Amino acid sequence: MEIEYIETFPLLYELSEPYGDANGYKKYRSCFLFKITTNDGIHGWGECIDWLPTIEKGFNERIIPYLIGKKATDRTQIVKVVKKWNKRAASGISMALTEIVAKSAGLSVCELWGGKIRESIQVYASFQSYSQDKNWVNHSLQLIDQTISKGFDQIKIKIGGRTLQEDFSHIQAIQSMLEEKIYLALDANQSYDFSTARKWERYFKKWQNFLWFEEPIPIEQISDYKLLRGNISIPIAGGENLTSTVQFLPLLINGAVDIIQPDIMHENGVHEYLETLHLSRSFGLRSSPHTFDGPLSRLYALFAQACLPPWSKMEKDDIEPIEWDVMDNPFTSLVSIQPNNGCLMVPDGIGIGTEIDIELMEKYRWDGRIYH
Repeated sequence: MEIEYIETFPLLYELSEPYGDANGYKKYRSCFLFKITTNDGIHGWGECIDWLPTIEKGFNERIIPYLIGKKATDRTQIVKVVKKWNKRAASGISMALTEIVAKSAGLSVCELWGGKIRESIQVYASFQSYSQDKNWVNHSLQLIDQTISKGFDQIKIKIGGRTLQEDFSHIQAIQSMLEEKIYLALDANQSYDFSTARKWERYFKKWQNFLWFEEPIPIEQISDYKLLRGNISIPIAGGENLTSTVQFLPLLINGAVDIIQPDIMHENGVHEYLETLHLSRSFGLRSSPHTFDGPLSRLYALFAQACLPPWSKMEKDDIEPIEWDVMDNPFTSLVSIQPNNGCLMVPDGIGIGTEIDIELMEKYRWDGRIYH
């Protein structure tokens, strides 16, 4: 079962209206999908995200020539080599090879991983709250209202990109509109220091519907995370940009967070991602995946959550939710599995249990021009 050829699908979509978070505004959404096919006709899909000119050049000149002729079953060695060149490409390749191995055995990805424990997983609606509209708060409220009408009962809101008072007013407006009936996570994208982050406690004590406080301070400030965790009344979450299981250890050993948020596209492949999830269970902690950037990586996060043991005996019938991008992004529809009333059903089919929408990919195929 040797790799015979690889097709690449670089995708670009320019936003009509930029949106963003504490890191700035997005002007476009991009996605890099690829299809690996073996000499016996089995194919698997992979996905990564990077600046398209860079990742396309890397695939054409180095990664594809290396992959041709390799055994698809040699996943560990292949990922080990490719991650030296591009870690995100290595993660995507591990997805594609995982699907190929599952298909060759006549199994779903969940069956390959030991079998799913649950049939559906909750998702939370993830917003990029800031816009260039002068009335950005009203614009945000409209988006939230439209999303809640589709059945979501958990949402994530961005903070840290405006003054504290502006963000406080935004959250107050949301709470007033939703009458505190919807669960909220607040994501600061590492934009505060300890003393500023702690000021949010006055609101955490006031309202009872917060899910977690996400990356309020730089993730490497472990001692401040531990101190903050002891000074606020809601869970602290983080870790989306960490690239290996080892990097999560300081957070876990020092009791710095309540919830880890690994992203499969940022870690060194599918297997390391799974190791990170199971490590959180060894520490009795929750794992709610970060999956904002890609439909295929979100699907693999769904499979992993379906197979993951519960984090405590008290929560044996529940599982942490997965992030669902509800902003303007056509690539969310590249896979047919979509939420219904805030839940995703886990597919049963062979491999990933669905196909990628080729027609949609061709519509948004990047034309090779430089973009910013």
